[in-house]
Amino acid sequence: MRLDKYLKVSRLIKRRTVANEACDAGRVLINGNVAKAGTNVKVGDKITIQFGNKETNVEVTAVEETVRKEEAAELYKFI
Repeated sequence: MRLDKYLKVSRLIKRRTVANEACDAGRVLINGNVAKAGTNVKVGDKITIQFGNKETNVEVTAVEETVRKEEAAELYKFI
């Protein structure tokens, strides 16, 4: 699954366009490397998202095309 879509489906970022812009600005890292919006996400990847001076680190536990809002948190775990 594309990184921008994963960030939206998992609800780490609310909108796909915002996720796309964050990737283009270099604020999203996968396994320590700057990632583009089209980068494939797989189980076990470590994603770092930088929001201003705050940083969010998560590990991908599942990749699903669609999930309900209540189940979105099951797609990742904080590290």
